[in-house]
Amino acid sequence: MVHVFLHEPVIAGNTGNAIRLAAVTGAQLHLIEPLGFDFEDSKLRRAGLDYHDLADVRIHPDLDTALCCVAGSRVFAFTSHTDVTFESIQYRRDDVLLFGTEPTGLPEYALEHERVTERVRIPMLPARRSLNLANAASIAVYEAWRQLGYDGAGA
Repeated sequence: MVHVFLHEPVIAGNTGNAIRLAAVTGAQLHLIEPLGFDFEDSKLRRAGLDYHDLADVRIHPDLDTALCCVAGSRVFAFTSHTDVTFESIQYRRDDVLLFGTEPTGLPEYALEHERVTERVRIPMLPARRSLNLANAASIAVYEAWRQLGYDGAGA
């Protein structure tokens, strides 16, 4: 399945929902520090419920270290600053879906990183600030999983 990278997430509930997403789809979740919460946060536990032990979650000190764990994988950086839409990508197993922090998105150095294969966006109506991080990750993960034939899903 795909890898979901959350770059410096700050809202515990969003990360908890991403943990649940990873558990139910088989995506591997990578959290890139610094994190704006700790794993004892009640909002994280509530959103992740009993899924923490069912999800493959890894924590990395920085983007470069995280990317070393997925050598050879394509990296799709999600941003509003592109015309390429997420569904136009032909996803492959082990692709990386890279999302930025909730208030600001991905920093320029991440968007320009040599490992980024393509910048992609999720369409929205104009004059809207942003889509919730966990929702954006869910949209992208499910499109990738759909294209991969829902590999591993039960009947």
